[in-house]
Amino acid sequence: MSAPVAVAREPLIRVRGLSKVFGSNRALERVDLEIYPAEVVALLGANGAGKSTLVKILAGSQTADAGEIQVEGQLRNFASPLSARRVGIVAVHQQINEGIAPGLSVAENLLLDELCKPDADFWLNRKRLLKRAANIAAGLGLTLPLEQPIEHLGQAERQLVVLARAFALQPRLLILDEPTAALSDAEAQRLFALIDTLRGRGVAILYISHRLSDLQRVADRAVVLRDGRLAGAFSAQQLPDAVRAMLGQALAEHHYNPRLAGREVLKLSALQILPRSRAFDLTLHENEVVVLTGLLGAGKSEIAEVLFGLRTAAAGSVQLQGRDWRAGSPREAIRSGVFFAAEDRASQSLVPDFSLRRTLTLPFLERFSRAGFIRNRAEAAAVEAQVAALGIKTTGIDVPMSALSGGNQQKVVLGRWLLGEGRVLILDEPFQGVDVRARREIGQLLRDSAHGRATLVICADVDEALEIADRIVLVRDHAVVAEYPRAGLERATLVAALAGTELDPSVVETTPRSRASA
Repeated sequence: MSAPVAVAREPLIRVRGLSKVFGSNRALERVDLEIYPAEVVALLGANGAGKSTLVKILAGSQTADAGEIQVEGQLRNFASPLSARRVGIVAVHQQINEGIAPGLSVAENLLLDELCKPDADFWLNRKRLLKRAANIAAGLGLTLPLEQPIEHLGQAERQLVVLARAFALQPRLLILDEPTAALSDAEAQRLFALIDTLRGRGVAILYISHRLSDLQRVADRAVVLRDGRLAGAFSAQQLPDAVRAMLGQALAEHHYNPRLAGREVLKLSALQILPRSRAFDLTLHENEVVVLTGLLGAGKSEIAEVLFGLRTAAAGSVQLQGRDWRAGSPREAIRSGVFFAAEDRASQSLVPDFSLRRTLTLPFLERFSRAGFIRNRAEAAAVEAQVAALGIKTTGIDVPMSALSGGNQQKVVLGRWLLGEGRVLILDEPFQGVDVRARREIGQLLRDSAHGRATLVICADVDEALEIADRIVLVRDHAVVAEYPRAGLERATLVAALAGTELDPSVVETTPRSRASA
């Protein structure tokens, strides 16, 4: 273990001997941590290391079994998130929908904390409510449809709403758990600028992310959890050492091995997502992994929803394996071999109280059934094989999904669709909440299993896109505007294209360069 990083002043938060047990799982074991005003502390750990448990205890969502928390030297016991907020501790959790109130407008969600106060009169003064909400949104530089239901926003926009509300509370300690998971590089840079402003005002920030580029940008120092224990403290310049401590070994160098595209699987012709959006063409082929990328609101997810029968295109046609095809519903898409894992796993991919086993096999129960009865042994064998292949950390296949960390839940959602014999696999932000080693493993698994199917991955993060893609497709204003072969593509070129600057015609293509018959 490296020596702790020396920091002057008295800590705002001091944690001593914090421990938490869930059944036979020791989520935290005698964790010590100090967080000082005006600093950003990166909290690193692989999936299941205990990060979310630590955050929930600090934010009052859970209670510790042992240990203590001091705020400016005073012992504190948080019985609820409200009690933590009263001393200035505000958390934005990884599961964004935990911070959203369905059925309310965007404005009401921005003001949720104020509306819950006994003396709030916003309900009776709509004009004042909208004005206050607009001011909060402006603090993040956001333009939002304040009077629309929050359900009308995409996952990334909901994340920005929760972040804006947290900043408006003027926290003393702000806890950010994977805050850029659904954001593109441009939105992330805006967030980083606000973090710099808060740090300048003396706010302490505990920042959790699996994106090393985020940590290099914002962190003053890093602490690492491994298997519920503190594994080391590191300076900002020692992040490679922190990753080694997190994983228990050095991260192997990543090598890109291009795949040769095969037969045409899916062809979009003059497709128009919205009545006024531009028509575009896109073709997906066997064996290759294609990444859709673009800024917040570019329309990436909407393209996937059309293909999976969740949305009807305004115009254009789709061919699946050379035949005209349209998914009238997700059921029809699945029967045709078109699979889709949505970005918001909590509300669109998981069923409350379902076990890991049943979550994995849900779309394909017919495969494990005979005469109306599920063949439990066959189902269990298939699930255990997927758990091993994806490195899902669990105490058993019949545990509820709520017992798994966010990263392991993401692996389960992916593993579900790899169980079926799909012709097209569409994944919307599959690396949200997944640690760097798991991301590599999932990316490699996707590429290794891509033979015979088309794989379409929606990914806002530039580094993730470059790591997994054979071809990168840029989406803007609900239409494809450029395509790039991954081979030879520089990060700077892609970032410039996302920002809307001049595209380099030497790397833009409308079709992949190589095809192979099969």
